[in-house]
Amino acid sequence: MAYTTIKKPSDYFDTKVYTGNGSSQTLTMDNLGMLWMKNRTETSNHCLFDSVRGGHYTSAPGPILRPNGTTAAGGSDITSAYGITFGSSSSTIGSDGGGYNYNQNSKSYVGWQWRANGTGSANTDGSINSTVSANTTSGFSIVSYTGTGANATVGHGLGAVPKFIMTKNLTSGSYGWYCYHASLGATKSLYLHTSDSEVTSSDRWNNTTPTSSVFSLGTNAGTNGSTNMIAYCFADVTGYSKFGSYVGNGNADGTFVYLGFKPAWVMVKNANNSSADWTMFDVKRNTYNIMDKRLRANLNNAEDAPLGFIDFTSNGFKWRTDSFAVNGSGNTHVFMAFAEQPLVGDNPATAR
Repeated sequence: MAYTTIKKPSDYFDTKVYTGNGSSQTLTMDNLGMLWMKNRTETSNHCLFDSVRGGHYTSAPGPILRPNGTTAAGGSDITSAYGITFGSSSSTIGSDGGGYNYNQNSKSYVGWQWRANGTGSANTDGSINSTVSANTTSGFSIVSYTGTGANATVGHGLGAVPKFIMTKNLTSGSYGWYCYHASLGATKSLYLHTSDSEVTSSDRWNNTTPTSSVFSLGTNAGTNGSTNMIAYCFADVTGYSKFGSYVGNGNADGTFVYLGFKPAWVMVKNANNSSADWTMFDVKRNTYNIMDKRLRANLNNAEDAPLGFIDFTSNGFKWRTDSFAVNGSGNTHVFMAFAEQPLVGDNPATAR
C-alpha cells in the first residue's frame, strides 16, 4: 500500500507539554492510541498507556508500562478517575491518585501522543490471532496477542511493512522491551530499556523480515512469551515518519540526516555502543536551535541540557556534538522520527 503525504502531521503525532494539576486534563487528538509521558524535572519512571489495553485497571495485567524498565504492566489501583480515558475525539488524563507521576499537582511533564483506531478489532492474518488498532494513514498500529513460545507470525494491520517494532511481555518483569529496526535486520534486536548495543539472535524475530500483513516471532519470551503480549508497530510514511540509520562522524560539526520533512520528534540509539542511551528531542520542549533539552528513554533521569547537541532543519536534523551516543565515529545509529511539517505540499517546511 502506497502512503501519501500527511498535510498536518500533528493530527497523527503530537507532543504536549503540560503542568500537572492533580485532578484531570483533556488531550485533544482524535482516536488517541498511545500516550507516553515523562516528568521533566524529577527522577521518575516513564509512563505509557494505550487504547487497546485501556487506561485504567479492569483485570490483570494493569494499564501502565514503563519504557525505561522491565517491570510488568501494572497499576492495579488505577481506577477510571485515576487513569487515562481514551475517547474518539479527546482523551482525559486522570488525577494520578496512585502516585505514578503523570499528573501530579504543579509538576512539569511532557506527553507524546500517537493516533491509532480505537480499542482494536480481531486480526487473523498470522498464525497467532491478534487484536489490532491500526491507523493505516499514519503507519502506526497497536497489537495485542497471546504468545505461544514457538515460532509464529502475528498480524499487524498496517498494510505496509513495519520498519520499527517494540514488544513487551505484559505479565513478566524478567523481560524488557525488545525492538526490531529494519536498518539492523531481523537477526538483530535492541532493548529500549537499556543502553545495550545490538544483539544478534534468531529467537526474537525468527530471522524473518516483516511483511505488509505480519511480523514474525521466535521463541524468546520477550517477544513471544506464553502470556499476554503487546507490540507497537511503525511504518515509513512519506513526509510524516521515517525509521532509518546513519554513520556518525565523531565530530562536533556533526552528521546531517535527511528525512524529507521538518521533524517534531527524534529518538536515536547508537547500535554499536553498549553505553549509548536512547536519546530523545522534540520541538515543544526545545523551541529553537541549538536544541539541548534531552530525555533518555531507557533512564528515569530528569531532562538535562548537555552542551550543544542538535538542530532540527526544514528537511532533517544535524548533530552539533561529538557525543558517542548520537554521533559516534564510524558507528551505526538507528533513529525514529516524526514530522512537524512536510518538506513539500500546501504548507511546506521552513527552517527554524
